[in-house]
Amino acid sequence: MFKVLQNEMHVPNIHLLVVEAPEVAREIKPGQFVIVRPSEEGERIPLNVSDWDREAGTLTIFFMNAGSSTDLLASVEAGSEIPTVVGPLGRETEIEKYGTVLLVGGCYGIGSIYPIARALKDQGNNVVTIIEGRSSYLIFWEDRLAEVSDQLIVITRDGTKGLKGHISRLPEIVSTLDTPVDRMIINGCTHLLKRGSDASRPLGIKTIVSLNPIMIDGTGMCGVCRVTVGSETKFACVDGPDFDGHEVDWAELRQRRRTYITEEVVPTRTSRCEEHAASRRDG
Repeated sequence: MFKVLQNEMHVPNIHLLVVEAPEVAREIKPGQFVIVRPSEEGERIPLNVSDWDREAGTLTIFFMNAGSSTDLLASVEAGSEIPTVVGPLGRETEIEKYGTVLLVGGCYGIGSIYPIARALKDQGNNVVTIIEGRSSYLIFWEDRLAEVSDQLIVITRDGTKGLKGHISRLPEIVSTLDTPVDRMIINGCTHLLKRGSDASRPLGIKTIVSLNPIMIDGTGMCGVCRVTVGSETKFACVDGPDFDGHEVDWAELRQRRRTYITEEVVPTRTSRCEEHAASRRDG
């Protein structure tokens, strides 16, 4: 069993989970992930890791409450225990001295891009970090990312903080930088990964994305997380999660991610609507 030290909504719909997992904390590297199970009957949930403390044996994880499984995980109280924290899984992000590296994080990816930024900075890279969200209230960890970045840029779709717009403003942002971008790394939802890859393609910037397909065992045995990259079948859990964003078959990935939307998302939305209606009646 693994003790939950902290589990709370950090910004709307994004939860911060801190859990004791000493063996994982000792070995994990930037870009790797874990699989968490919130209860004995719960499903296995693959989650990016945003930070770790090797001495304390803890992992820090941001996750989006998007369906019934993550809804169950969000309900776990601090001080209690969960049965499963498996990892580290996947290949670590390739960290070298590239020159100028542009990092992009959105949603939970704002957190999971942090250890990558830290490692790249330690290697002497010029790190430019972009974090984006629909509005300013969805932006977090600015101070932590600023500490490991040479430049931090915020984009909000409503313009309440930083630049107004989306990652499609990438060509404009790149044109303002003092040095050419040698590599781009994106963490976040599938929509962000695809749009960022589309925006960087005409700029000729090699772009690495951390894919988030449906996954079960995390060891390559089940084949559920298969994706097509460069016309080849890959398994995100063992071949990734990092892949060249310009080679991913995004249409196939989106289709496969919608497979269980009826079972996962619809019941959760229905339950929340019923709870809201009941509270209005009681009020």
